[in-house]
Amino acid sequence: MNARTERVTRLDYCQYLLVSQINYTLTNYADHSEKFSHDMVNRYLAEEVIRPRLVWENVQAQVEPSPYGFLVFDDTVLDKNYSHKIELVRKQYSGNAHGVIKGIGVVTCVYVNPQLERFWIIDYRLYDPDGDGKTKLDHVRDMVQHCVYAKQLPFWAVLMDTWYATKGLMLEIERLGKIYYCPLKDNRQVDDSGGTRPYQRIDRLNWTAPEQQHGKVIKIKGFPAQHKVKAFRVVLSTQRTDYLVTNEIAQDNVEVVQDVNGFRWKVEQFHRETKQVSGIEGCQCRQARIVRNHIGCAILVWVRLKQVADETQRTIYQVKHGLLDDYLRQQLKAPTIQMRLA
Repeated sequence: MNARTERVTRLDYCQYLLVSQINYTLTNYADHSEKFSHDMVNRYLAEEVIRPRLVWENVQAQVEPSPYGFLVFDDTVLDKNYSHKIELVRKQYSGNAHGVIKGIGVVTCVYVNPQLERFWIIDYRLYDPDGDGKTKLDHVRDMVQHCVYAKQLPFWAVLMDTWYATKGLMLEIERLGKIYYCPLKDNRQVDDSGGTRPYQRIDRLNWTAPEQQHGKVIKIKGFPAQHKVKAFRVVLSTQRTDYLVTNEIAQDNVEVVQDVNGFRWKVEQFHRETKQVSGIEGCQCRQARIVRNHIGCAILVWVRLKQVADETQRTIYQVKHGLLDDYLRQQLKAPTIQMRLA
C-alpha cells in the first residue's frame, strides 16, 4: 500500500502533539511527516468525533480512588485574542489576563487523592452556550452527577472557585450527600446574627478570636430560611483575605480548612501544564469540530505525560523537554551547523 494512502489516526495526531515542542499547527505536522499531508490531517480532525468520555476511558485505570478524595472544578480560557473567525471563540473573562479576552472556555474536573497528593483530569466541557445552551454552572452540575451516577468514583468533597459558589450548585451537591468547600466573593451578602440584623457583606463581619480559629455559622442571602453554612476567615497575606464556606458544620479548625482549600490549586496546575506542554492553545483551524478534537487530543496528551511523570518520579516538564536530550547530545557530538568565530 502506498504510504500516502494511509489515514491519520487519533494516535498519530496525539503523538505529534506529544513530541512537538513549540509549534502545534497542522502545517508544522505535515512539514515534518513522511506519511501525512496537511489535507490528510485536516480531514481527519474534521471527521473525527472526540468526546470528553474518552478522557475517562484513558485515565480510569490510572486513578487511585480514595474515600477522602476531592472533585475540583474550575475553568480556563484558551487564548485566541489574536485569532479571527475561529468558531467557539467568544469574549470572556480570563483570570490569567485579569480581563476580558477572546478565547475558548474549558470547564474542567480534576480528581485529587489527598493522601497520595496526586491528581488526574477525569472530565471536561467546552463552554459553548450558543451551541448547547449550557452555562458553566450547568457543565459543573452535569460533571458532578456523572461522577456520582456513571463513574461511581468515591469522593468526599467538592472544591470550587467563587464563580461556582451559587445556591443552585451548592444545594445540588448537598442533595447528592457530598461536602463542599468554596470561597465567597467579598461582597456576598450574609448574616451571622440569626436574623436580628440586616444582611451585610461577608468582609464586613466582625470576628472574635474563637471565631477566627473555629469559624462561625452564617446564612447566605437567597438560601432557604433555615439553611446555614460554616464560614472561615483565612488570612493569606497582608493584602489578601479569603472567606471560605462549607456545609460541613462540624468543621472547627481554620488550619484544616486552609489545607483542604489548598488542593483546589491542583486544577490550576493542570491548566498551566496543558497550555505549556500539550499545545492545547496551538490549533489555528476555524471549524468547531476540528477545534474540539484538537482540545480533546491535547488533554489526552497531558494524561499520557502525567502518567510517565508519575511512573518515573519526574515533573511533566522534565518528561516533555527530556525528549530533546538525544537531539542535544547528537548536536554536541556532530553539530549540523558549526560555530565560527567572527
